[in-house]
Amino acid sequence: MEGHSVTASVQLRQGKPLVIAIDGPSGSGKSSVSKAVAKRLGLAFLDTGAMYRALTWHCLNGRIDLHDAAAVEAAARTISLEQNLTPEGEFVKVNGITVTEPIRDPEISKNVSAVATNLGARKELVRRQQAVIAQCGHRIVVEGRDITTVVAPQAQARLILTASEEARMRRRGLQLGGTQSAEQLVQQVLARDAKDSTVVDFQRAADGVYTVDSSDLDFEETVTAVINVVRSAVNEGPAA
Repeated sequence: MEGHSVTASVQLRQGKPLVIAIDGPSGSGKSSVSKAVAKRLGLAFLDTGAMYRALTWHCLNGRIDLHDAAAVEAAARTISLEQNLTPEGEFVKVNGITVTEPIRDPEISKNVSAVATNLGARKELVRRQQAVIAQCGHRIVVEGRDITTVVAPQAQARLILTASEEARMRRRGLQLGGTQSAEQLVQQVLARDAKDSTVVDFQRAADGVYTVDSSDLDFEETVTAVINVVRSAVNEGPAA
């Protein structure tokens, strides 16, 4: 899944809602594939994981104890959070400070589960995510861990993007430029999934949710597979 070119943009359900909800485990390719799908279908894009990372950065930067549930929830309610809603490029701001790069730091990856498993903070971020969906006219690709069941259960297309543990570890290692040891990758991918799964099931498809396994697919094949699922969900023919 190293390639990143996609075919020209197409339109589905023009003038009608088209929310595509994509869940999946770490290293499954959710972000890159979701961006490509949004670009190809001419939709907005929301990376909900970036919101949790931004809140984690905010708490660490402000010396907020991540184990103080009330303090983290309060931070979620008061944080000023901005992020681009297009699949091209990325920027994230917290209280006016650009944190696009810092939120991808391994230190954030190590601590983000403490925020993601805070039910109060999660409820507030879900509220914000649903507001973004409405803001984009319900034409958006939203990716994360509880999108298909909590954030957008009425989405026109809902799917889980998954891959084998081996494939996910390899992809995350490539994404990080080979800077992480095997043990660190286990912590960032498998251990984080284990922690987050205590509050949301993002590895098994709920009723009406499709599954796309990209273990043996390259990037282009995965994007096409996801778009074909979307076409099936909205009763349009598969991509050529």
